[in-house]
Amino acid sequence: MRVITVNVNGIRAAARRGMVPWLQQAQPDVLTLQEVRADDVELGKVLAEAGLAHWSVAHTEGGAKGRAGVAVVTREPHVAVRVGPDGLFADDGRWVEADVETAAGPLTVVSAYVHTGEADTDRQVVKYDFLDAVTRRLERAAAAGDAMVVTGDLNIAHREADLKNWKGNLGKSGFLADERAYLDRWFEDDAWVDVLRRHVGDVAGPYSWWSWRGKAFDNDAGWRIDYQLASRRLAAAARHAYVGRAATYAERWSDHAPVVVDYDLTALDGAATA
Repeated sequence: MRVITVNVNGIRAAARRGMVPWLQQAQPDVLTLQEVRADDVELGKVLAEAGLAHWSVAHTEGGAKGRAGVAVVTREPHVAVRVGPDGLFADDGRWVEADVETAAGPLTVVSAYVHTGEADTDRQVVKYDFLDAVTRRLERAAAAGDAMVVTGDLNIAHREADLKNWKGNLGKSGFLADERAYLDRWFEDDAWVDVLRRHVGDVAGPYSWWSWRGKAFDNDAGWRIDYQLASRRLAAAARHAYVGRAATYAERWSDHAPVVVDYDLTALDGAATA
């Protein structure tokens, strides 16, 4: 099962820039999107262009038109859909989860878009409130031994290796100690696994976001803020992970790059659940 997650920075703009042929070549089984910034009809048009017209779609728009919006798109039908971590922040377009029945049993797929935040402001308080809600949801899923993957733009670089200019961002939202502590808590005892980091090892990056401005992309001065966090049981089934970085600036169709993970679902039965 190939899971691809990407912050599209506007689905219509991404489609104009070349997202559709990239998706057709990548051949996902599960696609999760953040910052969709469109309604169901507009999203459906792009998915149809990519050959995904008959797939199951769970999409929640942001309360403010043209902002946020997340989606889970799967080859298999959805058994259940929930908006917001345990129903909280349900109008923000920042969390949607879908249960999918696979040959190896039920799987929950989440598309998340965490607030950007801003240090020492109310925006940061809202970000922490959201992360608190996510923490409770993840702890409950881990305790139940669920097969679950939380994908998306978390707007947090976890370690120094996850952003090029870490020294210059120590006091800024996205690399604050209190933000990074949430990920530390989630990763305790491998309850949740940062799949890409586990597969690439202790190296710089690979980054998944670069500013459109200046030479950030050309100089690979980026941030790794897009993740696939797998529950312990599902993480054991991950076989391959990479960032789909465009070859050149001109070939980018978002300011983010997709994070791609292949899971061997036949391994789920033998994976640890405790």
